[in-house]
Amino acid sequence: MKITWSPLAVDQVRDIATYISLDKPAIAVKWAEKIFNSVELLSEHPESGRVVSEINRIEIRELVQGNYRVIYKVKPKEILVLVVKSYRQQLKENEIKA
Repeated sequence: MKITWSPLAVDQVRDIATYISLDKPAIAVKWAEKIFNSVELLSEHPESGRVVSEINRIEIRELVQGNYRVIYKVKPKEILVLVVKSYRQQLKENEIKA
């Protein structure tokens, strides 16, 4: 299954990694690798993430990596990564439109 990253999700990974790297550059690289590796696994197991509770739509799911959520949409032939954010941040409706 094809994996597509939204521009917003790519920007968020870059911004989070940049923030982490201010104190711990090596940890920032490992964090980003972990995010990308976990998303790659979705090509084989697209429904492995849990349904996002505040949305409650079967096609909108999330992976949790430490303190971060990777929110994605399962389509018939594609996984669309919508948002990457701290679990403390509230999910906005406009972030999941795809």
